[in-house]
Amino acid sequence: MKTQNNRAWFLILPVILCVAFSAIVPLMTIVNYSVQDILSPTQHVFVGTEWFKMVMRDSELHGALYRQMLFSLSVLAIQIPLGILIALSMPAQGWKASLSLVLIALPLLIPWNVVGTIWQIFGRGDIGLLGYGINSLGMNYNYTGDSLDAWITVLVMDIWHWTPLVVLLCYAGLRAIPDAYYQAARIDGASRWAVFRFIQLPKLRNVLMIAVLLRFMDSFMIYTEPFVLTGGGPGNATTFLSQYLTQKAVGQFDLGPAAAFSLIYFLIILLFCFLLYNWMQRVGTGDQK
Repeated sequence: MKTQNNRAWFLILPVILCVAFSAIVPLMTIVNYSVQDILSPTQHVFVGTEWFKMVMRDSELHGALYRQMLFSLSVLAIQIPLGILIALSMPAQGWKASLSLVLIALPLLIPWNVVGTIWQIFGRGDIGLLGYGINSLGMNYNYTGDSLDAWITVLVMDIWHWTPLVVLLCYAGLRAIPDAYYQAARIDGASRWAVFRFIQLPKLRNVLMIAVLLRFMDSFMIYTEPFVLTGGGPGNATTFLSQYLTQKAVGQFDLGPAAAFSLIYFLIILLFCFLLYNWMQRVGTGDQK
């Protein structure tokens, strides 16, 4: 009979403690606030699900959710194909490959608040290269006053900042494909599209699943960049769910509704990630049955 050494559990005790204090304890605190009305630091009134009902009836929340979904889906629709295309066009080896990886990864090294500041200056019509260039073409570009301009600017900013992550993931996946597959394709006279369709894309499925989940979660929780660039404006054009939550919790100090909305926000992210994961697990497997 094999003896078990339960002392091995002490090796993961630091991880358990870190997770408990960084995730579980704050989550339980949010759950506690979501069912109470905080009158003072010492006076709490139990209200049950009242905050959840109030938040779900909030029209501003519905608008923020619509804008958030539109933004996240736009990010996925643009960044995933663009990342694959750039990764396919990059050199496979040599100093050019190393240089390409360094240049591609540069936007990822820039802090989020600095990214917002860069594009805030870049998009200005008087001193910004982007804003001045667009206005010189005869188009009236003003991301601080036009809702569509602000929306497109935030979207392009996110594409510039985070597409390199998709590129690096796809590039690593492409380099992991054995050369024997390409040799067999050359022998069969397969076209470049056939190689991509039947060799590269299926082999990239797991990598793309990681890229889709990471980019969806990041885009769904975006806060710093649009807050620095537009402040959520003009009006509520670029006010996403994270900014709406911050306004509730910090601006208005409505801890109960903010806590209830935090849990709803958390469950929405989990639900969509679950759906995306299961959908991508089934993509490309139908012809194997």
